Amino acid sequence: MIAAPGAKAGLQPAFAFIFVVVLLDVIAIGVIIPVLPRLLEGFTGSMARASEINGIFTASWALMQLLFSPVLGALSDRFGRRPVILLSCLGLAIDFFLVALAPSLAWLFVARLIGGITMANMSTASAYIADVTPVEQRAARFGMLGAAWGLGFVLGPLLGGWLGASDVRLPFWVAGGIGLANALYGFFVLPESLPPEQRSPFRLKAAHPIGALKLLGRTPLLQRLSVINGLYLFAHQVFPTVFVLHAAYRFQWGPEQVGITLAIVGIAGTVVQAALVGRIVARIGERSAMLAGLGCGVIALSFYGLAPTGEWFWVGIVFGAFMGLYGPASQTLMTAQIPPDEQGQLQGANASIMGLTGLLAPLVFAFAFSWAIGSGKDWGVPGTPYLLAAALLAVAALLAWSVRAVRTSTAV
Repeated sequence: MIAAPGAKAGLQPAFAFIFVVVLLDVIAIGVIIPVLPRLLEGFTGSMARASEINGIFTASWALMQLLFSPVLGALSDRFGRRPVILLSCLGLAIDFFLVALAPSLAWLFVARLIGGITMANMSTASAYIADVTPVEQRAARFGMLGAAWGLGFVLGPLLGGWLGASDVRLPFWVAGGIGLANALYGFFVLPESLPPEQRSPFRLKAAHPIGALKLLGRTPLLQRLSVINGLYLFAHQVFPTVFVLHAAYRFQWGPEQVGITLAIVGIAGTVVQAALVGRIVARIGERSAMLAGLGCGVIALSFYGLAPTGEWFWVGIVFGAFMGLYGPASQTLMTAQIPPDEQGQLQGANASIMGLTGLLAPLVFAFAFSWAIGSGKDWGVPGTPYLLAAALLAVAALLAWSVRAVRTSTAV
């Protein structure tokens, strides 16, 4: 195992390290968002066909997450979080370099598979947070982790949109460089968060998707939260699947406008996650915060789907930022049901749900958009995928209404 000097660092420094690791990962991902669909359009020659291919590629990426997230989660419970995170950062850099060099869709497809495997490290990052944070502080910490995503999606898309305006492949080279820098950063400063005495043996039944998902039935509350989480994650896939192509079709936006809009999304999300989530959850509790997040998501997605202009789309971003209340509240309730030596498996199981929804949702939303601008064009609703996602969040909110935020914690 790769050892780190200073592995006994305190809670605050340890959290700061993982915050930077996640931030750099998300910046690297954000850099490519404004240009990947345009790269696909260059291969296919058609926006509708590019939407379908983007859906297939995104689904394949998610399939790798479905298969490998529980493996990485179980390995992190056995060998520690640090080596899993470092190797994943390195693999993500390789993925971006392969995309930058891709001469064909087949090459690009292989690169996306590698990216799906390596991005499974996000479940390990969440387990890292659970390792170093008392249960009563987890909502605020998971909120800060969400802020890392928000900040990354401010910097990454802005950089990607600016670079992509001159060369559609340049952002991938930059993203690969950021990935390498992230791996080097982690190698020298990231401490281990899981002490040897709290590690558990590697169990094959916990390292495959079906076995990992069984963990989510441990308690009735955990089971209900997992169903709600699945609906939320399914609906959340609509944005990365259709946003760029929908914005180009509906508002005639290019990479720069897309990058600016994603930056606005990131800024709004960062403010809510960093400054408000902890306070709101402490004041109203996890259940109410979860409901508020889902409700705001329904409103935001309805705005996105019905917006006649880019300005109306931006109004939805305000509500979309408060959708960020859902994740930290839900994560706090879920991690409180599981002991320390199984936190990696829990996050691996959650990532399996993300992978499963990421496998199905991009296909549903991509083909829904293809229909909306093709044979369903007469209906005049190119935002159909967003409205479908809003309906799914409404169902999730109804299920969440019956949740009682009782912490039967065995974790801390």
